[in-house]
Parts: sequence; C-alpha cells; structure tokens
Amino acid sequence: MFGGPMGALLGYSLGSLFSKADEEENFRKHYQGVRPSEAQFEISLLVLAAYVIKADGKVDKRELSFVREQFNRMFGAQRANESFKVFKHIIDAKDVSLRQVCMQIDQHLPHAQRLQIIHFLYGISMADGHIDASEVSIIEKIGAYLVINPKDLASIKAMFYKDAKQHYKILEIDENATDAELKKAYRKMAMKYHPDKLNGLSDALKKTGGEKFLKVKEAFEAIKKERGLS
Repeated sequence: MFGGPMGALLGYSLGSLFSKADEEENFRKHYQGVRPSEAQFEISLLVLAAYVIKADGKVDKRELSFVREQFNRMFGAQRANESFKVFKHIIDAKDVSLRQVCMQIDQHLPHAQRLQIIHFLYGISMADGHIDASEVSIIEKIGAYLVINPKDLASIKAMFYKDAKQHYKILEIDENATDAELKKAYRKMAMKYHPDKLNGLSDALKKTGGEKFLKVKEAFEAIKKERGLS
C-alpha cells in the first residue's frame, strides 16, 4: 500500500510531516503491532476521505471533525491523533489519479471492507448537514472504481439520504416486492452487512461496521410495519 499512487500521496504527506522533529518516530510507533489488513484499511480511509472532503472545492471543519471523531471510535484517541496529522497533509497534497488509487485499494481490500469505506465516505458527505452533489458524484465514482455493485452503492446511500423509497433501497428491492421477496432480501442484506464479514479488522472496527447491519434491520421492520406483517 506504500507503493504506486497511494505511495505518491503518502510520500508527499509523510515528507511534509517528518520535517518536524520526532514526528517520524511517532508515526513509526503508530503502526507497531497493527495487523497489515487493518493498516491497509486505515490508509485507504484517509486517502479517499481527502478526495471527498475536497470535492466541493472547500475543506469544511464539520467534515474534518467527523473524520477525527470516527477515527477516535475506530482506533482510539492516540492513534487517531497520529492519523489525523497525516490526513491534514494528504488533503494538501496534489491529487493523483483517483482511478489508480482505487484500483490499488481494490487489489488489497476485500469486498466487505470496500463497502465499509463507502459507508464512511457517505457519512463525511452528510457531516455538514446537507447533500452536496459534487461529493455524492465522487463517492459514486469511487464506488465504481472499487468495483462496488450500483445496487450496493444505492443501498448504502439510502442509509444517509432519506426519501419515500429509502427502506426499499436499503434492502435492494422495489415497492412491488412480495412479502416472501422482502424476507429473502432482508436475509441476503443482513448477511452481506454483518460485522463478521469485516475479517482482519479489530472488534472496534467491526462495531462501526455494524451500523449498516442495523440500518438493514430498521428498514425491514419499517416495511413490515407499513405492510402490517408480524
């Protein structure tokens, strides 16, 4: 993950960061004892989050705060602090090809982790309280480059952007689906978004991944209530 286009971004960011005394040693300690799969996931979040935050031409403090808060939840305060130092330099770096970055991530991360990244990115887009078309557009582009099915993209997007068909979109079915199809869709999506699918990540990361699983359950219960099903 430290080679190729990802390495180009990190090289700039770390070069800027390490111009300060003792920062290189702190960053080295940052990854001591961290399993490779988790480090790859963390770096992917940092790089792609920068693309989304810059999509509308400005860096919103609310979006930066969201990233920091989420990293605190996922990695703990000390590690999040070190990550955020790197993140601020990644934001300032000149962008390299988004497609090439995503292709590199696709080679290293399994499907479930790539879905979790999309969920994280949509969370950033809503951190300032409104829908920005440029941010949604770049997330959809990232999803396509990460080989995410358009229905999966729409499902995760619906977890953040409410509309009349939100619950059906989350379950990847339409309003004409039969009750049997509804139950089948729920079982399929619950399995797809189950936290245990995030193999190779810590329990804290799996816990944040469980948010998608809960949204699926909520959507299923809402449709059942709407249809008068027990």
